[in-house]
Amino acid sequence: MVPPRVFISYSHDSAEHKSWVLSFATTLRNRGVDAVLDQWDLKPGDDLPHFMETELAKCDYALIVCTETYVAKANAGKGGVGYEKMIVTASLLSSIDDNKIIPIVRQSSSPELPTFLKSKLYINFSNDNDVEYSLDELLRHLLNAPLYEKPELGSSPFKPMAESKPDRTADGLKAAMTAIAQAFENSPYDQLSIGQITGITNIHRLKLEKYLSQAESEGLVERNVLNKLSVTTDGCDYLINHGIIEA
Repeated sequence: MVPPRVFISYSHDSAEHKSWVLSFATTLRNRGVDAVLDQWDLKPGDDLPHFMETELAKCDYALIVCTETYVAKANAGKGGVGYEKMIVTASLLSSIDDNKIIPIVRQSSSPELPTFLKSKLYINFSNDNDVEYSLDELLRHLLNAPLYEKPELGSSPFKPMAESKPDRTADGLKAAMTAIAQAFENSPYDQLSIGQITGITNIHRLKLEKYLSQAESEGLVERNVLNKLSVTTDGCDYLINHGIIEA
């Protein structure tokens, strides 16, 4: 993996703040991030606006350290911070979904971002006791090592009704049981031959045998040694529940 190149933008609030930014950038480099910082990469005589514009253009990410002073200068457009604001704003306008700019909040009061970064999600480094949690969140993003990976999209467990095939087996079983009920209506005996049932329905003999076997396997009818059929108690319930005979 090529280390991500990260440009750090900040305001020179105080010697203490400059020291914090230096320590922050050093930690990033120690953990695999190619951090670019003016304290290392800008020398006396270098062109400040050119340095800012060049580094912002070629970096993978720009970390904007937002102190109260930075926010005030950015909103007022003062000094180097104001110049960076113009460059970053132009970048945002040219690619509205660009996520290369990450605000880093370092403030003593409630977090506040410059106007041009108001819509951005930030990482809060204000509390030194929670710095490792904040670093973990930042590094996982910069190094593309998310704590939780989005699972692959599965397929729908449902099928549209338009694509569902009719249950012909259920229809055939009902037709066979209807024929049995009608055959019993016409017969004085408690058992029926296959011929008696065949004479009642227009179902092909081979299909009728299939549905009668299904009815037998489901316990709706019983077949004796003479291959004659009788309706079981479950079979009577089936005939009633399906409206074939009255209860």
